[in-house]
Order: sequence, then C-alpha cells, then structure tokens
Amino acid sequence: MITSIFSKSKPINFIIVAVFVVALFLITNVNDLYASFGVIINAISKLAIAIFYVFLLDFIISKNNLTKKNSYGIMVFGLLLGMIPETLKHLDLLLANLFVLFALRRLISLHSNLHIKKKLFDAGFWIMLATLFYFWAFLFFAVIIVALIYHSKNDIKNIIIPFIGMLTVILLLISFNILKYDTFIRDSNFSRYASVDYSGYNSAIFITRFTVLFASFIWTLIYFFKGIKDKNKRLKPSFFLIAWSSIIAVLVAIIAPMKNGSEYIFLFAPYAIIMANYIEGVSEKWFREIFISLFIVVIILSLLL
Repeated sequence: MITSIFSKSKPINFIIVAVFVVALFLITNVNDLYASFGVIINAISKLAIAIFYVFLLDFIISKNNLTKKNSYGIMVFGLLLGMIPETLKHLDLLLANLFVLFALRRLISLHSNLHIKKKLFDAGFWIMLATLFYFWAFLFFAVIIVALIYHSKNDIKNIIIPFIGMLTVILLLISFNILKYDTFIRDSNFSRYASVDYSGYNSAIFITRFTVLFASFIWTLIYFFKGIKDKNKRLKPSFFLIAWSSIIAVLVAIIAPMKNGSEYIFLFAPYAIIMANYIEGVSEKWFREIFISLFIVVIILSLLL
C-alpha cells in the first residue's frame, strides 16, 4: 500500500513526506521549542532545511531523470530521517549536507553538456563551503574528480576550474577573518578531528538501525551498479556519481568525530536515489511492501526506545 501511494509523482506525496518530517522533528526536538529565543530560531532553521531537502531531492531526481515518474526517492529519504532522527539535531551538519547536495546537483547535470565550466566552479565552491561547516565534507571533492574523469578528462581548463571555486571560498574566508578577527585563518574554521571510537553505537537500537541500514544499502547498491549498464548512455556518469557519493558518505561517517548517528546525513540523499531505483525495479509488490515495512518498524522502535 505504501509503495502504491508513492508510485506516482503527485503533489500530495510532497505534503505527506513534509508533514512526516515536521512531526518527526517536533518529536525529536521538542525540548528546543521551550528554550531561549536563540535556540528556537536554531530549531526553526533546522526544520526549514530538512523540509527543503525533500523538495531539492525531488528536483534533482526529476530534472535529471534519475528514476521513473514516481516519488520513491522522497519517500525513502523521509524513512531514513525517521530511522536515524539524530540527523535533524545538528545545524552545522544539516548545512554542510545542503551544500554538498547543491554541488552534487551541479555535477549530476553535467550530462546535459551545458555550462560545464560554471557547474564545475559551483561544485568546487559548494563543497568548500560545506567544509567550513563540517571538515570531512571535503572528501566529497573526490566526486568532482570522478565527474572530471567522465566529462572533462581531455580539457585542462575544466580540471582547474573546481579548484578556482574552492579558492574563491578560501579568499572570502580570509577576507572575513582579517576584517573581523585580524587574522588569516582561525583554528575553528577547520576542525580537523576524526574518531574510530564506535562505543556510541553500543546499544540495541543503534545495532538494529545499522543492521537494517547497511544490509539494505549493500543489497541495493549491488543492484544499482548492475543496473547502470542498462541506463541511458548519456546518464550513466550521473548514476556513477550517485553511487560514489554514497560510498564517500559512508567513509565520512566512519571517520566522523561524533558517533551519534547524525554523521549519516550525507548518505541519505544518494541512498534514497539508489533505493528508489531498486524499488521501481522490483516486480513483486509484496516484496516492496515488506522491504519498506522493515524501515517503518525500525522507525517506531527508534522513537519508542
């Protein structure tokens, strides 16, 4: 029944997912609503970004024909937020992921062969900006390298352009620091901390979440890679970029300094696209329903425990 509702791209599907995200946010951030004015503004900002994710993801999918005409992508994205609601609690991570999505949007659209230089500049700019909010977002620069291999391997000018985008952000940062703090770079601009301490995951609910998340991710990613060969030749690089983005997102989570679940926010958008492609390729309706129901069960457990 659930997959049937989202099998078509309808405005009501946006409303359903948006209402779910709002309800999820209110449940997991209820204490912020009774705090100081600054905390309330911070909470509203986080909620606005979370809702904007839904519309941005659908725009990326529909604009680049990454799935058939359905809403499976935003459905899965909403379910992933529900599975790990901690991703809604940290504004810096939400902003970093937003900028990474802006960069990914520009890289995926390179298949159109229009405004290539501008898109590469924007991608470098957005990823560097994301790095200011969360240092390990810098690893997504590898996606730009992959995009250059597919789209601009014989054009030296295009190879340089993303670095110019990154340099632009650095120069703006230096200018701001000089004007306000009379220094070039502050230690707080790039918090280069990493951790491989996973004791924070040592609970029944986290083990359940990650078992379902990674088992389904590996399963669908294998099918995603297999299915790329059948995609439109012009769109194949875009699908490879999505796959590599998801792998880099897992790497970011592995080395993240905080191990509280919020570090997986970078995985949600590419994984939602991967999962959407898998769901629309499954012919057995009952299997699709069971697959999604498993996510819902984990969400209920996450909210109750």
